[in-house]
Amino acid sequence: MHDRIIIVTGAAGFIGSAVVRHLNDLGYHRLLLVDDIEKTEKWKNLLGKRFYDFISKHALFSWLDQRAGEVAAIIHLGACSDTLETDGDYLMENNFRYTQRLTQIALKHEIRFIYASSAATYGDGSNGFSDDIDLLEELRPLNLYGFSKHLFDLWAKQQGILDQIVGLKYFNVFGPNENHKGHMASMVYKMLPKVTQEGVVHLFKSSEPDRFGDGDQCRDFIYVKDVADMTCRFLFNNNNGIFNIGRGAPTTWNQLASALFEAAGREKNIQYIEMPQQLKKQYQNYTCADMTRYLKKHHAPAFSIEDAVKDYVQGYLLKDKQW
Repeated sequence: MHDRIIIVTGAAGFIGSAVVRHLNDLGYHRLLLVDDIEKTEKWKNLLGKRFYDFISKHALFSWLDQRAGEVAAIIHLGACSDTLETDGDYLMENNFRYTQRLTQIALKHEIRFIYASSAATYGDGSNGFSDDIDLLEELRPLNLYGFSKHLFDLWAKQQGILDQIVGLKYFNVFGPNENHKGHMASMVYKMLPKVTQEGVVHLFKSSEPDRFGDGDQCRDFIYVKDVADMTCRFLFNNNNGIFNIGRGAPTTWNQLASALFEAAGREKNIQYIEMPQQLKKQYQNYTCADMTRYLKKHHAPAFSIEDAVKDYVQGYLLKDKQW
């Protein structure tokens, strides 16, 4: 693996840049980074990273035509991850067909292929959060983004190639290097200025008060450092198929906010506000990854929620640092 190239798509993004950092920490520097920075500050995520070259996602296929034989692995994280994106044609081309084409090249050249699916494929969770591929057809995503990711999972199953590639369903990831994500940034990132400047956190009132109290809606939050580690483990084993990437434990918004106040050294002050109507239609009140398949062959994530929030807030956000 050290002598050949590892390609990381979406490399200037949130999880992508964390994977690059983790690979650097493991001693891997022969990395081809693929992304389109455009008019964003994603370039800051690459400061201090070591890599072989950086190219546009539009140049990748031409590059592979000439040099696929030099590649050991592709970690395909590049995608439009905006759950509010409404341009279905764009999502189909960018998230579905691009991944199809890249997969076919990887299989042709026997390149290890790891791609990002998404927990958004699970929809409202009424069909559970199991990564058992026999249950794929039962899933009902709530938005176009989730549908575009789900469609590729289904295609890979129909092609009979899920035993040759790795799909990772990331749950609610937070941590350093997400500064550029705007409204898609984690709530830890969004809530901290309110905590430090106003001493308050606003959480949505429950849309299902018979199931959840205000702020007791749950998410499977996981720290990006754990995600980078868990992703890269698949470079060094032969485990294939679809795997959830989460902590396997639900955390309420109240618990997350409490950890944030603690990390920032402020007194807890949570206020509850109405959820926008357009959000209610696709809001997940509960997510929790079934980690059974992953944990059969890998160890659990290292960071507790409290430790992760503390590391993120004190080590990065308050210091305005990237990882």
